[in-house]
Amino acid sequence: MTIIFVIIALLIGLLVGYLMRKISSEKTLGSAETRAQNIILDAENRADTIKKEITIEAKEEAHKLRSDAEREAKERRNELNRLEKRLISKEESIDRKLENIERKEESITNKEHRIKAKEEELDGFIEKQIKELERVSGYTSEEAKVVLLESLEKDVRHDASVMIRDIESKAREQGEKKAREIIVGAIQRCAADQVAESTVSVVNLPNDEMKGRIIGREGRNIRAIETATGVDLIIDDTPEAVILSCFDPVRREIARITLEKLIVDGRIHPARIEEMVEKATKEVNNYIKEAGEQATFEVGIHNLHPELVKLLGRLRYRTSYGQNVLQHSVEVAQLAGLMASELGLDTKLAKRAGLLHDIGKSIDHEVEGTHVDIGIDLLRKYKEREEVIDGMASHHGDYEPKSLEAVLIAAADALSAARPGARRETLENYINRLQKLEEIANTTPGVEKSYAIQAGREIRIIASPEEKKDDDLPLLAREISKRIESELQYPGQIKVNVIRETRAIDYAK
Repeated sequence: MTIIFVIIALLIGLLVGYLMRKISSEKTLGSAETRAQNIILDAENRADTIKKEITIEAKEEAHKLRSDAEREAKERRNELNRLEKRLISKEESIDRKLENIERKEESITNKEHRIKAKEEELDGFIEKQIKELERVSGYTSEEAKVVLLESLEKDVRHDASVMIRDIESKAREQGEKKAREIIVGAIQRCAADQVAESTVSVVNLPNDEMKGRIIGREGRNIRAIETATGVDLIIDDTPEAVILSCFDPVRREIARITLEKLIVDGRIHPARIEEMVEKATKEVNNYIKEAGEQATFEVGIHNLHPELVKLLGRLRYRTSYGQNVLQHSVEVAQLAGLMASELGLDTKLAKRAGLLHDIGKSIDHEVEGTHVDIGIDLLRKYKEREEVIDGMASHHGDYEPKSLEAVLIAAADALSAARPGARRETLENYINRLQKLEEIANTTPGVEKSYAIQAGREIRIIASPEEKKDDDLPLLAREISKRIESELQYPGQIKVNVIRETRAIDYAK
């Protein structure tokens, strides 16, 4: 019973709970529906409000756009009206200008007609005057023109000849005076002392015992020095001195420095000699380079090829008739530059060619040919200008000068060599050498006459036409050049020029 009672109680409880929950759910659902309806009503109210606001804003924006469009349209209409007025004004102005132009063209046309009429009238008048003049003078116009021109030509020729004579006379007087002034001024401004040098050098010894050490055992030391330097050592009875003899001044200078170093060092043997020769060679090469650079600096010439600078420096140890060739080259460059400056010519060209005019003498002991031809090859090798080569090539008259600067270089070379004290050779030796030169030529069979010219640099020989034929001339020139080489001592070269009906030329080297 108890269990049944409990079950009944549970059922009653479940039923009561179900009823209470249903009642509560119905109340909650009704409340939710009421809130939902309220929310929908609020949303509809808000939507109506927003719609009204958007409509109002759209109407305002449309009104504003309409106003802006009307204002812009009004401004454009105003601009178009303004442009239209300007166009109308310009059209009126163009119309007025066209009217003026038409009036001016009409006026010009009328003037042209009047001028044409005047010209026709003037031509008729001139023709009448010409006919009247021809009738009075008895000449036609062409005949009168010829007579008048002949008369004028005679007068002009006479006046021109008188004027030319006066100009030539004044130019000759002034030219000679000006030339003397230029040359004297150039020499005065460029006067330089010359140091006479020879083909031998003397090395002083501390004592005569040093001679034996220089000779060495069985002469091995002196042979080593001569072999390494190419210089002859002359050891004679001269007290405390050794003479170095060589035609090449560079080799002679290397030998002198080597010998002085050996004397100071005291150790004289073949290995030490070779070492000292190498050091002396480097020193002399440095001296050569410095001498070349100093010469270019003195003259004011730049951009020379480095090899040309070294060849210039070698001229420091080269002499011609006792005159130092490097000093002579610098002096020629300065003289030529001064004269070119006075004459309004190219000063730099004159100086450059003057400095390089004897460049061939730097290697004329090593290369066959005259120093002029050697110099031409050197300057072309190192890309010098043709104007410089022409100035160098023509300084002895071997080639025709092509510029006034080349003529000045030849004059400067002659001035530098000829001024007193420049060259050591005495007048007596000079005359004896020329006489000996002519004597050699005159005593050769087949020679009629001979003349030593160009300061002994050339001998001109007149061959006997009865004894010598044209084919014999080259042999005759060769025979005389060989005799000169064997019987005379001279610097440089002597040109042997044999003349009959043709000429054959050879050189005594």
